[in-house]
Amino acid sequence: MSIEVKNLVKIFADKKVIDDVSFKVNDKETLAIVGFSGSGKSTVLKLISGLIEKDGGEIITSKGDIAMVFQYSALFDSLNVADNIAFALHERRDLRKKYSPEQIKKIVAQKLELVGLKGIENLYPSELSGGMQKRVSFARAIVTEPNTILYDEPTAGLDPISSTLIEDYIVRLKEETNAASIVVTHQMSTIKRTADRVVMLYNGRIVFEGTPENMLEQDNEYTKQFVTASLQGPMKIMEGKKDE
Repeated sequence: MSIEVKNLVKIFADKKVIDDVSFKVNDKETLAIVGFSGSGKSTVLKLISGLIEKDGGEIITSKGDIAMVFQYSALFDSLNVADNIAFALHERRDLRKKYSPEQIKKIVAQKLELVGLKGIENLYPSELSGGMQKRVSFARAIVTEPNTILYDEPTAGLDPISSTLIEDYIVRLKEETNAASIVVTHQMSTIKRTADRVVMLYNGRIVFEGTPENMLEQDNEYTKQFVTASLQGPMKIMEGKKDE
């Protein structure tokens, strides 16, 4: 077991945006968390990563790093690719004296090669396409050898071909790192290509849990509405509501 979430609760402005959510993710397994905008998907990632505090429940993780891949890469514009990837190795107290400059250079090169971007260490984010920026953010995430990787809408803003490439690298990184992975997404291609299991949230609660194949069977009224992108069904979308 790498991640276990028990009866998780988060409250914003007296509203439960996460309401008694429980699930497990094992090593070398990818869980997709899906749902319409405002369902609480991204909030779950922020709670697991420690970016925000929970108001109830437990989050149990195996020893080791938790890496976060943000929705729009979140690279430092003023740093080149090598320095972006090596940022944690330079800045974290437990790592800054662990590696020599030559070792860091080698680690960066290895991570870049793993995401198919060999030899771009000296380029800056502004010189990269959106898909390349996303892959650099993957390399940065795995530089500390995490046992858990969290992806927040990893294909957001990408064209279909770039999205497919990113989905392939999510699968490859799981195989290479043996990490437990959680992918927050609303894209069916990402669900089908990357996920071993799926959890669907609505109003902060789990309304479906199963395999992608189970989801596509549409035996559940929530999955049927999601898969068919129908306005008719139990889930109602509030206009202008930001995903939480």
